[in-house]
Amino acid sequence: MDQPKAHDAAQHDAAHAVEAGLYREAMSRLVAAVHVITTHGPDGRAGFTATAVASVSDSPPTLLVCLNRRIRSAPAFRQSGRFAVNMLGADQQSVAESFGGRGGLEGEARFGVGHWHEGALGLPCLTGAIAVFQCRMVELRTIATHDVLVGRVEAVALGPDKAKLAYLGRGFLSV
Repeated sequence: MDQPKAHDAAQHDAAHAVEAGLYREAMSRLVAAVHVITTHGPDGRAGFTATAVASVSDSPPTLLVCLNRRIRSAPAFRQSGRFAVNMLGADQQSVAESFGGRGGLEGEARFGVGHWHEGALGLPCLTGAIAVFQCRMVELRTIATHDVLVGRVEAVALGPDKAKLAYLGRGFLSV
């Protein structure tokens, strides 16, 4: 069977390209849980807000997080090799906004919003989060503009079972 030529594949990709704005609009219609992903590396604590978090397996417990490589905290995650996934409750919207860049706070100053403690792996964990998963990175894969962090879950802390924070249509809601 003949293999497609490289230029044929490139022409096919260009002919079927989806415009980025259309893709973002379609994805804004997906309801997603809101998390703050944190780490503690050589340069201190860092974190960002994420909706791109998914379970990979329960045996062994493994999850993944998508990290935009352009954000300032991205190098800290690559250097640390460990991260915590803090699942937010509806009452923690201000934490999501702070770590998402709203309000102008950067770096360590973001940890002034919410109450934080050090978890079992030495990672920043949000007190009162729905759940916190502390992970050691087992794989980092670069895909397009993002790094996909795959982490083996080494500690889980369950918080209160309360209303969850979700993101839909470029805004927060309580579910």
